[in-house]
Amino acid sequence: MLGVFSFLIQPLFDDVLVAGRADMVVLVALAMATVMIVRGAARLLSRVVTAHLAERTRADMQDEMLAHLLRLDLGFHQHQSPGLLIERVQGDTRAVIELLRSVVVGLGRDGASMIGLVAVALYMDWMWTLIALVGVPLLVLPMQMIQRRIRERSVETRVTAAEISNRLDEVFHGIATIQLSGTEKREQSRFRDVLTRYRRAAVRASIGQDGTPTVMDVAATIGVATVVAYGGMQIIEGTRTVGQFMSFFTAVTLMFEPVRKLSGLAAQWQNILASAERVRDLMHVKPAITSPPPPHLPVPARNACSIALRDVHFAYGREPVLRGLTLEAEAGQTTAIVGPSGAGKTTVFALLGRLIDPQQGQILIGGRDIAQMDLAALRGLFSVVSQDAALFDDSIRDNILMGMRDVPEARLRAAIEAAHVAEFADTLPDGLDTRVGPRGSALSGGQRQRVAIARAILRDAPILLLDEATSALDARSEALVQAALEELAHGRTTLVIAHRLATVRAAHRIVVMDRGQVVEQGSHAELIERGAHYARLHALQFQED
Repeated sequence: MLGVFSFLIQPLFDDVLVAGRADMVVLVALAMATVMIVRGAARLLSRVVTAHLAERTRADMQDEMLAHLLRLDLGFHQHQSPGLLIERVQGDTRAVIELLRSVVVGLGRDGASMIGLVAVALYMDWMWTLIALVGVPLLVLPMQMIQRRIRERSVETRVTAAEISNRLDEVFHGIATIQLSGTEKREQSRFRDVLTRYRRAAVRASIGQDGTPTVMDVAATIGVATVVAYGGMQIIEGTRTVGQFMSFFTAVTLMFEPVRKLSGLAAQWQNILASAERVRDLMHVKPAITSPPPPHLPVPARNACSIALRDVHFAYGREPVLRGLTLEAEAGQTTAIVGPSGAGKTTVFALLGRLIDPQQGQILIGGRDIAQMDLAALRGLFSVVSQDAALFDDSIRDNILMGMRDVPEARLRAAIEAAHVAEFADTLPDGLDTRVGPRGSALSGGQRQRVAIARAILRDAPILLLDEATSALDARSEALVQAALEELAHGRTTLVIAHRLATVRAAHRIVVMDRGQVVEQGSHAELIERGAHYARLHALQFQED
């Protein structure tokens, strides 16, 4: 459209103004106005369409990235902080979408304008056009250097932006600890340091991006000044008309803006590439733990879910955790695992659900190797109640259902009664529809545990894993939770991790672990009579109590 506009300048001067044809002035003016109106309408339409496509594409990208992250194993997530992953999903995808919003649209709009304007300039005088572009070859080396610097600084900016998200995530999740320990100034100082690094990287990237159009302007100015001198002499000599020169000059002048934008897009492209590479790298991460190729071993029947670990070795990096662990838990019975911190108890739970895989050894459920089972079917065997009950900022009802559909109200009610959730939920204004707050912050520790137990009751899985489920609770809450757990464990294969030995006295078998191995096992009475590891732990806790 800009090319058509600049082309109309020549007849406006030569055929209307210089020739003195008043009858053509309005016609040419209307033609020029029509061109600009059509251009404006096309720009508006393209922006509306682009905005819709960009936001839809970004939502699809973020959805796909989250789905991918949910498939990655625990080993990956242990080395990636939530803040860094949040920035990958939000910040990097936002930058990539600029490819659609700015680069693609800019190339289409400004590229078409530049082609049209160059065509008009060549039509008016090819020599003038060559002279106007005389400075372009001088831009090649500086532009390459600028582009390389922009890309480096853009990567640095994305990395520090992720650090900002991570720092905020840590601060907000640890706000109580920060306030109680009086370390507000320390956290503010640490955050300020990250902001300073981000600001410096962002400024350097911005200088590079803004420098590209400036270099283009210098080259264009040299070319235009030369054309004015050369073309002006031709007009004076009468070999070119004023209309031709004005049409050419208008085309070249209007060319400055799309050229400036396109050079700016070249700089922006480097920033987008930095984010695109981060998204690509994340999406190329392969889950270390997946379902084996079919056919899969079927999961055992509900009443046959015995558990056996045979000579299992596992290490986090170079740090060994389990050293040839051999352990058995009978189907339908409660087996407690006790021992000092670092003995490897929680690692056992992670191995059972294949959140991690052993480096050596075999894990069996119902006599079948779990590595040969479908991963989803295997994990469907477990209900888990842990010390830190994972609740989401939703209603109590949704936190219990966890996506289960078509659950009869009577069944849900039975679960909350059995878990003693009704005792506090029925007193709330919105009952089960009361929101629990971020990470269940609106509920007490005991209430969160009872919600988790109700979830496990409703899930009705054949194997129950209890990881310090009653720790850090007051006496009344512990009594209620313990009663709910005993009801839940009835008839299930149950593994219990506990530091407080008083909570596992009734277990069918107690397994004592130390440094990744079983050092003794038996009933409470047998282990006390034996007078070894368990008896010493029991005596120590009894003295502390």
